Amino acid sequence: MAKKPKHAISPTREEDYAQWYLQVIRAADLAESSPVRGCIVIKPRGYAIWENMQRVLDRMFKETGHENAYFPLLIPKRFLEKEAEHVDGFAKECAVVTHHRLEQGPDGKLVPAGPLDEPLIVRPTSETIIGVMFAKWIQSYRDLPLLINQWANVVRWEMRTRTFLRTSEFLWQEGHTAHATEQEAWDETRLMLDVYAKFAEEFMAMPVIKGEKTDGERFPGAVSTLSIEAMMQDRKALQSGTSHFLGQNFARAQEIKFQDKDAEERFAWTTSWGVSTRLIGAMLMTHSDDDGLVLPPRMAPQHVAILPIYRDDQQRSAVLEYCEQLKRQLVDIDFSDGKVNAVVDDRDLRGGENNWQNIKWGVPIRLEIGPKDLAKNAVFMGRRDTGEKISIGRESFVTNVSAMLDEMQQTMFQRSLDFRKSHTRTIDDLETFREFFTPENSEKPEIHGGFALCHWSESPEMNQVLERLKVTVRCVPFEQDEEDGVCIFTGKPSRRRALFAKAY
Repeated sequence: MAKKPKHAISPTREEDYAQWYLQVIRAADLAESSPVRGCIVIKPRGYAIWENMQRVLDRMFKETGHENAYFPLLIPKRFLEKEAEHVDGFAKECAVVTHHRLEQGPDGKLVPAGPLDEPLIVRPTSETIIGVMFAKWIQSYRDLPLLINQWANVVRWEMRTRTFLRTSEFLWQEGHTAHATEQEAWDETRLMLDVYAKFAEEFMAMPVIKGEKTDGERFPGAVSTLSIEAMMQDRKALQSGTSHFLGQNFARAQEIKFQDKDAEERFAWTTSWGVSTRLIGAMLMTHSDDDGLVLPPRMAPQHVAILPIYRDDQQRSAVLEYCEQLKRQLVDIDFSDGKVNAVVDDRDLRGGENNWQNIKWGVPIRLEIGPKDLAKNAVFMGRRDTGEKISIGRESFVTNVSAMLDEMQQTMFQRSLDFRKSHTRTIDDLETFREFFTPENSEKPEIHGGFALCHWSESPEMNQVLERLKVTVRCVPFEQDEEDGVCIFTGKPSRRRALFAKAY
């Protein structure tokens, strides 16, 4: 009987994917549960990834003409009530502030006192309060377009939470824009979806499918919602970014009006769009393995970990000097939109523990350097993406490290794209659809089918089938040709296919 390979993470992806995900987070020291139910503490290693995401996205937003601002965390309840569909969509997720101070009760315990004249909502999203400010700022067509982004936190009172993917409080950015014409607002909606897709694919190495949500899945109060959808390694979908065309719905509710060039008063056309810290979970589930976190180099806080190996003080002095010299060479090398981030990890740990920790942390390249490497003017390199280990000349490594990191980035993207393609099926009948999404009919019950592309029509019949199978319609992909077909749920004529999957 073949010996089972040893891995750093237990259980493995195949044994228990949900627990594997949590154990990777723990081993990589990204986050942990907090004393507040449904909320997490993002630790320095996890927050460093979010900072990298912020840095790249913030640059991309500003390159497309957007400016950052900040709006209050607390929103008067009446603001949400102005847009009926919007408030109905978020009502069950709202956290509400009803009192403005605490005081000591008779038993010495703190109790709420001083009820507010009007309850305040801890923002689940900021369309309503930003709309009120837009109405003040916009008077003329000369004030348009108004292109605003804010980096913030929001609260949505989740009953079932999962670290990074769904928590009661999370970090995000939300863009809000106002335009003079419908076409300008539509162009903005599509532009920002393209920005998200470019970021996901070129920086996260995560392939995505762009499309429009069906009526039943769109953002509350929006005319249209666009999304990018990614496939995780358990073949479930993860919505990884959304961009909403709000039409004039919020402008009418909040009196966002302007005088056009003919001095006619008109309502503005608005959009909103956002991504959140769920992208950290998305990247983890796209690339990581049974030894821990695997990070695409463009998102990795550290690119190269230099690990000194020595037996005594004399060796230590020589090896550390060599390592520091190497680090100084590496940190001057251009990579992506910055420099190579190299660190010398000289922690006092036993045996190969230092090496294993850097593997679990997802550092793209590890260099183990001992006296023999000094003698050869070489490094012993380990690649996190492939597990390859080789001895390579020091100067050769320094010359090629940037190209090597780029190659790792592209290889990780292609591997994920190939995985998605191999688990995407075109399905034209309901029986095959049911079999595809029924775990009992799979050799591995933990596998969730994958992506199915099917002709469809919005209907109660479709919703009933999807609810039973715990499948959702993710989007109607943009990149497809119209074709004559029949909805697999109702038999009605259909011209386009929708993307179906089990999802987070």
